[in-house]
Amino acid sequence: MDVLVVESPAKAKTIGKYLGPGYTVLASYGHVRDLPPKDGSVRPDEDFAMSWEVDPQSQKRLDAIANAITKGGKLYLATDPDREGEAISWHVRDILKRKKALEGVDVKRVTFNAITKQSVLDAVAHPRELDQDLIDAYMARRALDYLVGFTLSPVLWRKLPGSRSAGRVQSVALRLICEREAEIEVFKSREYWTVDVLFGTAKKQTLKARLTHLDGRKLDKFDLDTQERAEQAKREIERRAFSVLSIDRRQVRRNPPPPFITSTLQQEASRKLGLGAATAMRIAQRLYEGVDIGGETVGLITYMRTDGVTLAPEAVGQTRRLIESKYGQSYLPEKPRVYTSKAKNAQEAHEAIRPTDLFRTPQDVAQYLDRDQLGLYELIWKRTVASQMESAVLDQVTVDIASADKNVQLRATGSVIKFNGFLTLYDEGKDENGNEDEEGNAILPDVTQDEGLERRDVLPEQHFTEPPPRYSEASLVKKLEELGIGRPSTYASIIEVLQRRNYVKLDRKRFVPEDRGRIVTAFLQTYFPRYVEYNFTAHLEDELDEISDGKIDWRQVLREFWKAFSAAVGETKDLRVKEVLDKLDEELGPHFFPANDNGGKSPRDCPSCANGRLGLKLGKFGAFIGCSNYPECRFTRKLGIVDPDADAASGANLDGPKVLGTDPATGKVVTLRNGPYGLYVQLGEPEGKEKPKRQSLLKGMTPDEVTLEKALALLSLPRELGPHPEDGQPVLAGVGRFGPYVRHATKYKTIPADESVLDIGMNRAMALLAEAKATGRGRAAAKPIRTVGNHPADEAPVELYEGRYGPYVKHGGINATVPRDLKPDELTLDQAVALLAERAAKGGGKKPKVTRAKKAVPVPANDAGDTAKAAAKAKKKATPKKKAAKAAKGKGAETPPRTGTDG
Repeated sequence: MDVLVVESPAKAKTIGKYLGPGYTVLASYGHVRDLPPKDGSVRPDEDFAMSWEVDPQSQKRLDAIANAITKGGKLYLATDPDREGEAISWHVRDILKRKKALEGVDVKRVTFNAITKQSVLDAVAHPRELDQDLIDAYMARRALDYLVGFTLSPVLWRKLPGSRSAGRVQSVALRLICEREAEIEVFKSREYWTVDVLFGTAKKQTLKARLTHLDGRKLDKFDLDTQERAEQAKREIERRAFSVLSIDRRQVRRNPPPPFITSTLQQEASRKLGLGAATAMRIAQRLYEGVDIGGETVGLITYMRTDGVTLAPEAVGQTRRLIESKYGQSYLPEKPRVYTSKAKNAQEAHEAIRPTDLFRTPQDVAQYLDRDQLGLYELIWKRTVASQMESAVLDQVTVDIASADKNVQLRATGSVIKFNGFLTLYDEGKDENGNEDEEGNAILPDVTQDEGLERRDVLPEQHFTEPPPRYSEASLVKKLEELGIGRPSTYASIIEVLQRRNYVKLDRKRFVPEDRGRIVTAFLQTYFPRYVEYNFTAHLEDELDEISDGKIDWRQVLREFWKAFSAAVGETKDLRVKEVLDKLDEELGPHFFPANDNGGKSPRDCPSCANGRLGLKLGKFGAFIGCSNYPECRFTRKLGIVDPDADAASGANLDGPKVLGTDPATGKVVTLRNGPYGLYVQLGEPEGKEKPKRQSLLKGMTPDEVTLEKALALLSLPRELGPHPEDGQPVLAGVGRFGPYVRHATKYKTIPADESVLDIGMNRAMALLAEAKATGRGRAAAKPIRTVGNHPADEAPVELYEGRYGPYVKHGGINATVPRDLKPDELTLDQAVALLAERAAKGGGKKPKVTRAKKAVPVPANDAGDTAKAAAKAKKKATPKKKAAKAAKGKGAETPPRTGTDG
């Protein structure tokens, strides 16, 4: 019998059905071995020899594969069609070869981009050899990550106590986030004004235009930088008459975006569905591996880790047939659209992410998918179909308006969609709420050259420049891809690692660097600048691509890297911690001690002593801010920016209630207060025994951002979002002991950290509740998949269940796991009875609870009072013995063995 190895059990189950009884399909469960997390796993002195380690669970799975292989048979390695998949196949083959399990066995590699019957059968019919170039590229990447992590991290631990690891790509991504935060901190907002004018046309329509020229000169953005100048411009406009100077009409074509690759799928899933990169990839994995549709497991999309934008010819043909039948001939281009990848070497899976069957519309599968699965499938389906549709055609119009002397000019712009083309199905620019950041989409009224216009309202408006926005998951992924850093398949894990190490946090779906992350980045930029440079990291990625393309030797790349890197690490060995601290204190001073106008007082002045200077210090548990006069002055505070008004920033010196305003509903005063458990808002004052309503500030909320409006929103919690459509009971949003939540009846669901309990709406609450389980004692009883038959011993049913750790059979109080080599849907009664008997022989089943009897305390048979006194006296005498035994054990004395008389 031939054996085929895939990565996941779900995939194994589906493919096993496709291939039939002539094949045994087993799962490796991902990687079967890795470099042990200790020194010496990669040895540069031995030309980068590596030591691999197989974990116990993987060993069992490899043993199962080895036992399934028969001499003269074939072993098909069908792991994922990318570099990691090639590596897993190599590991499996190498281990089996060392076990001498491959003698007389033909080993082949097969790949398929979609888990459909035809794709799997075609792949098995056309196997190939393992791609050594891809394996070499994996070896180089794994060695690089290990050498950086296990060489640089100890330097961090020694020089910056409390710091975590430093990864090769994660450190560069962290630098991006920290540098953006630094840009925001030093950003100085500038005031500027615009002046819009409403004109009436000859056809009694309204035309809105913006001032562009004044005194015969074109205005720059900051020419009108005060209200006085804006009002002066207004007066110049009001004393003039205007007419249409020129009209420019031109037609533009807007082409559809290419089909999804990994990075663009992550970006659009974040923008349109609000899904994080890791969540989007997890859902895509499920859609790829297969979903139960009408009793059949069907793979709905092609492989989702890819940087190729091409579509298979059969997919292009199917898409074009769908467009013609569903949308009409006018939406079908004359020729199929061909896309090329921007990646220098798109070597992962070569086809873009698409549905396996374009005629399987989102409506057809809606009943089989949950909300997020359906949302992602619909996104992929629409993007794929739109990529082969006709371009959209827009009429863009620009109307220039001028005074008679041409000294004052204004401009109105707009566009009209003449043919929507692919926009009828998909618009890349829009977010999940249908918003888009595009200007000039107003539809302009029809005017003619030299037409006189009636001036109506002149509208000056104040604006302020804004700092660059913090990175979201989507924009960070886009930036990493633009810089050529990492691979699309690694972006989700990069983001997860940064959050897990507490280097960054998500605040309103935007990344904010933690102080720990700022310190690590400053350290790396100071002492290892080359290795956090964007160009250097991107160059390494190019070299890895050249290895996978067979152009350069992987060991040579490692030799060149290690020579310079090890020298850089060596230069830090003699650094003293104080020297590092002084350097970081200098680098991060503007961040931790921002300049202020506090009467000439420096932000570094110690608030506790007269002449102390605050600076960065290191302790057993990491960095903090401390006074230079230690130990005479012991002032310290946690890392963080101190606002010039310390009271507003921390609330620590909030001596009394801060009045925020009056509640319009009750007329009671709303105050901000500082209590033993932190800051909170309060409505009114105590009235007799009735306590006023209070609500703590939400996590991450600072006192200076608490307005009357926000305080009233907090005090309204828990707030009712609306009635549940099924039973009419209210759906609530509130804050409990475990944080913000939504609730319906007995169902609770935590609100994610990047969402606000104050902003959440009914639709989002319903989606969260759909994921929740009803509370109450115990769990709902599991339902059997099927009844295998009646047990011959007592005719009681033997039932098959799907458990947390796989399928199992149950009879009475005995459960027995179904081995992986037995297919649950083919399990017979005889096999089930044998499994149950084996489990019973090992002591399986529920055991009766044994209660050990306590030794009775003898008491005289007096009245109840004497009995109680005697019992208490006996208990008191027993206590010193226990203490003595415990003390003896603590001193190393041998503990006497327990006997049957021990109480």
